[in-house]
Amino acid sequence: MNELIAWLPPELDSLPRYVVALAIGLLMGLERERNPAAKAGLRTFALTALLGALAAHLATELGELWLIAVGLLLVGSMMIAAYLRSPQPPDGDPGTTTVAALMLCYGLGVLVWHDEIQLAVMLGIAATMLLYFKPELRGFSQRMSRHDLLSILQFAVLALIILPLLPNRNYGPYGALNPYQIWWMVVLIAGVGLAGYAALRLIGQQRGAVMLGLLGGLVSSTATTLSFSRHARASSEMMPVAVIVIVLANLVVLVRLGVLATVLAPGVMAQLLPVLIGGLVAGGLGAAYGVHRLQPQGELPTLAMANPTELRTALGFGLMYAVVLLAAAWLSDWLGTRGLYAVALVSGLTDVDAITLSSLRLYNLDTLPVTLVVNVITLAVLANLVFKSLLALFIGGWHMARHAMAGMATVGLGLVVTWAIIRGFSA
Repeated sequence: MNELIAWLPPELDSLPRYVVALAIGLLMGLERERNPAAKAGLRTFALTALLGALAAHLATELGELWLIAVGLLLVGSMMIAAYLRSPQPPDGDPGTTTVAALMLCYGLGVLVWHDEIQLAVMLGIAATMLLYFKPELRGFSQRMSRHDLLSILQFAVLALIILPLLPNRNYGPYGALNPYQIWWMVVLIAGVGLAGYAALRLIGQQRGAVMLGLLGGLVSSTATTLSFSRHARASSEMMPVAVIVIVLANLVVLVRLGVLATVLAPGVMAQLLPVLIGGLVAGGLGAAYGVHRLQPQGELPTLAMANPTELRTALGFGLMYAVVLLAAAWLSDWLGTRGLYAVALVSGLTDVDAITLSSLRLYNLDTLPVTLVVNVITLAVLANLVFKSLLALFIGGWHMARHAMAGMATVGLGLVVTWAIIRGFSA
């Protein structure tokens, strides 16, 4: 924008801002023009955006900022008067969306004048998308249950109320306990779980065993393994589906770990990523062979998942993460690598996220070297696979578990082989 202004004569320095404001108004007006019930269309929105830029221009030049507020009041009054003069039928669109959109368009014009051009354009595009996707948004809201809405509200409490109130300082031995960082991990895990839960509610049940396994693993691979082991025991016809869903859910664990490590500690990815990819490739081949061999078919049962953002669940994970973090720091200082491996083995049996996040946190504190972090995460994943294999055996029975255990064994084999190759090259 500054380069363009430099080429214009001084009396036209303001022209590019008006052009941007006009473009935003045309974009929003183009969408409203498609709505027969709207009292404002392409020209009205374009002119309103220009009015916003002009009002801000005059207010700045004259030092009379109240002109901006007057312009906004006039736009709102004009639209309200238009709808009062020609009201909609009782079952029609009351027009409040168009009024709000037009007033927003005016405000974006003001924003453009004050050199917040990128922000104004982003908001204009976002507003147009909200207007355009009205049927989809309405359908989504109507499909939401009370439980779904509660999940979203609880996540908002975790992320937007509790998190900002916590102190971002290190406490405890080795400075390992940071309330803000601990709760940020809770928010991160709850957010990943909520995304998977939402996808599972929207499309999971209609897309087959593969999609159900992927989404179930995103929410909770342990819950998925437990649920489908029960289904396989209750019905022999469900055995092929259960095996595929369980194996795929546990493959997703590796993807989750890769994403978490990339976000929280990119420095470990050079050594961790090959190990995870090795497990994914071997496990993916095993899963593909399983799909070909078992040929799962039939109607899928409902995969019931607990609310991933429930406050009690979040507090439980936060406490577990803090305990593992402190134990890992203490035992690694006292017993060296043996102590840390013991923590990885025990905590990985039930939950691989806590030991992974704690290892990444200690790496960021320069307490753990990257090689040790990779070893700990690999050991925790292996322990977790063993735990879920036993879970499938005791809950689902040998007939189902032998296939599921074979699939998870390929994942573990891929991890171990890749890890051994990397260690061999590093030696």
